[in-house]
Amino acid sequence: MRFQQFFKSASLLALAGLVAASDVIDLTPDTFDEIVKPEALMLVEFFAPWCGHCKALAPHYEEAATTLKERSIKLAKVNCVDEADLCAANEIKGYPTLRVYRHGEFTDYPGPRKADSIIGYMIKQSLPAVNEVTKDTFDEFKKADKVIAVAFLDTVNDEPAAEFNATAEKHRDDWLFGMATDKEVHEAAGVTPPAIVLYRSFDDPVTSYPFPVKSLSTAEFEAWIKELSVPLLDQVSADNYQVYAQSGKPLAYLFLDPTDAKREEYIDALKPVAAKFKGEVNFVWIDAIQFGDHAKALNLQEVKWPSFVIQDLQKQLKFPYDQDQTVTAEAVEEMVQQYLDGKLEPTLKSQPVPESQDESVFNVVGKTFEDVVFDDNKDVFVEFYASWCGHCKRLKPTWDSLGDHYADISDKIVM
Repeated sequence: MRFQQFFKSASLLALAGLVAASDVIDLTPDTFDEIVKPEALMLVEFFAPWCGHCKALAPHYEEAATTLKERSIKLAKVNCVDEADLCAANEIKGYPTLRVYRHGEFTDYPGPRKADSIIGYMIKQSLPAVNEVTKDTFDEFKKADKVIAVAFLDTVNDEPAAEFNATAEKHRDDWLFGMATDKEVHEAAGVTPPAIVLYRSFDDPVTSYPFPVKSLSTAEFEAWIKELSVPLLDQVSADNYQVYAQSGKPLAYLFLDPTDAKREEYIDALKPVAAKFKGEVNFVWIDAIQFGDHAKALNLQEVKWPSFVIQDLQKQLKFPYDQDQTVTAEAVEEMVQQYLDGKLEPTLKSQPVPESQDESVFNVVGKTFEDVVFDDNKDVFVEFYASWCGHCKRLKPTWDSLGDHYADISDKIVM
């Protein structure tokens, strides 16, 4: 009996020791700012104890905290059940939420929730956002990624070093940044400092900032590199779609069969058109075989390639080119110009417009939706339903009764 009591006590002490040994810092409203704001780099997890994903993450997070402690990178957590007000103040909407903080300013952690992924990402974040470029590393560095920005300066303190560094910190996950103060590198690059040059693996491989760099602002630099980071006409896929989505610009798709012998011919024919509308519309080509469902979603109904469609990403409107017509550069140029001039009508998936409205409940289809529902002279009450839905079927008599009730004032209220 005494042995059992001793064993139980020893186990509890061991468990207490394990809990106390955690390398993850617990944050509260009283400690959050004083711990997080001084740190140049810190990862914070907002979690709920009942959350299954949080429970799955816990051992990985603990392992990452222990490993990263050796590099003086801290990991912390906030219990959003115990500290509900703190999580609400930080606008936490789901669990777990992982945020990377730099002196109190955060970005979302975008990687997998595994120990090795967290460790690798945070180590990368701890490295300088701007790499030193020397004569020995220059040739390799300018080919190290799809988009690389290099500042050529006489010293690391020359203008616009501050703006360059600030942009690099903000976009360290998007592009690669380097700084060269070695005269031999300047000579090898053929530039006279101060200068900023963008090296790309597509389109024009070398592009210099065209205005005086000493007066360059962070916003101007960011806008310039963002514009040039989008290829003139590249293949779009799940890997790079967000680049186009985040730009907010209309997206012009050329759907192609990748095995078509004329594929490159079709792409090359559209490049001058893409160049003409650069900055207004982003052009891409897409694998029509792999992404056939996406073609249908953009209202391309025929399995006929090449096909062309413009998508307004802001309003989610689709403007497909007539698939009965041959896609040519001239036709695409004219269509894009009409779109930009506001003269192109979007194509909507819609049932046929009813020949007559014989019931008191107005039947709205895709082609009549805006005219009926957004009529400022009427109050419109709309039911969105599915013909197979049991709840919808049970609601129909009540809905029809409301339609009959307001039928005499249908010029004011529409059901």
